[in-house]
Amino acid sequence: GNKYVGEHKNGKYHGQGTYTFVDGQYVGQFENNKFHGQGTVTFTNGEKYVGQYVNGQYHGQGTYTFEHGGKYVGKFENGNSHGQGSHTFSNGDKYVGQFANGKFHGQGTYTFVNGKVTKGNWENGLFKD
Repeated sequence: GNKYVGEHKNGKYHGQGTYTFVDGQYVGQFENNKFHGQGTVTFTNGEKYVGQYVNGQYHGQGTYTFEHGGKYVGKFENGNSHGQGSHTFSNGDKYVGQFANGKFHGQGTYTFVNGKVTKGNWENGLFKD
């Protein structure tokens, strides 16, 4: 069920193309059969990533919209939120700050929808001070 329409180089997906797979579709740049460069992947469950890819993984600046309405905007590294970013949850809570390997890590501010604010140092997703 997978289908690729686009540019090729040396028998590989390379350049601009569209790759349709069982769980969604990617439209963007390819290099050596991998998502590489600027692209958009839209999943059948409604999730979507728009941003940069390196060797098939989210890497660089991007926006990931989750199935139930949450959204992360910021830096990615090796497929995870990593660096400066903001994560807005579907209930309205929001974290703005540093991430490492997909978790709150470093300086950040978590603002709850009820107005409560937790600001300071985070480690592995947990508030430290």
